[in-house]
Amino acid sequence: MIMKKRFSLVSFMFVVMLAGFSGRAVAQDTQTDNHAISVVVPVVALLDLETSATKNFTASFTKPTNDEAGEKILAPADNSTIWLNYTSIQAGTTTKKVNVKASALVDGVDIHIVAAAAAGGAGTKGTPTAGGFNLSTTDQALITDIGSAYTASGPTSGHQLTYSFIAADANYANLRSGTTNVTVTYTLADN
Repeated sequence: MIMKKRFSLVSFMFVVMLAGFSGRAVAQDTQTDNHAISVVVPVVALLDLETSATKNFTASFTKPTNDEAGEKILAPADNSTIWLNYTSIQAGTTTKKVNVKASALVDGVDIHIVAAAAAGGAGTKGTPTAGGFNLSTTDQALITDIGSAYTASGPTSGHQLTYSFIAADANYANLRSGTTNVTVTYTLADN
């Protein structure tokens, strides 16, 4: 009997201790709780030229058809094989633009560039300069007002670029035979 009382007393004390511990645990909890999450989004400014062929190409003027004297040389066909892709995440409210410039000019020849509206992607994609312009050796804004956006990657995504080569009558006297190598540089920069 003493053993049974001792066992009952020990059992009773154990139950009281458990109740005390569980009361303390419940006393610390409330009906709500929270924790913090830090979400980090980087500033991004990436630009790429894409094509299904090669980015480098040759634009050749040709002699008049049938070598007919008195006719002007024939301009090369427009080239629309290059697509401009970009990814942009803004740090604030300042938008970005795409500047373009040529390393050299060709005597008597205007290289005209036009960017089409962006195909693919999402966000605040930029606005191309209406009608484009002739390349110069100083930066010109081809696409403006780019916010946080991406154009998707590859040919057929982003802004399709069209190059035209013009030997205008007003510049015809400046034409010279030979090859001029021109590097065209695109830069994604803050507006």
